Amino acid sequence: MKRLAIALIVAAACGSTAIAQNAGQIAQVKDGKSCAKCNLFQADLSYSDLSRKTFAGARLRQADMSLSTLDGTNFGRSDLSVANLYGVRATGANFAGARLDDAVLVGGYFSSANFAGANLANANLSGAELAGARGLTQAQLAKACGDAETTLPRGLTIPACK
Repeated sequence: MKRLAIALIVAAACGSTAIAQNAGQIAQVKDGKSCAKCNLFQADLSYSDLSRKTFAGARLRQADMSLSTLDGTNFGRSDLSVANLYGVRATGANFAGARLDDAVLVGGYFSSANFAGANLANANLSGAELAGARGLTQAQLAKACGDAETTLPRGLTIPACK
């Protein structure tokens, strides 16, 4: 009990406002509903079909969406930082203005996906299919990394992951 009290005092003193995930909102998504501006922090949504849903402005930081289907899904201005999107299929998905910093997009398929204004700093795009993606710029890709299997729109390059 004393440790909890100390942790709360330290958090208050630092101005920290930890925002835990919302279990009810996660359940809503698992039931096939859209959830714009929801708090899905660290949600396990792996192997899910989230196609044609709206998560615009949602907090999906550290969420696991590996091997999910995200076709036509709207992630505009959402926080997907440190999220796991390994092996996703996101044909026509909208990531415009989304935070994808430190995210794993390894082996994902992003044909016609919109990445305009997305933050890809330290994102791993190894093996990702991005040749048909829209809105990607060299400046975005210069902050990310990939490998020889990463396919990009004509004229764009990506640094190798270390």
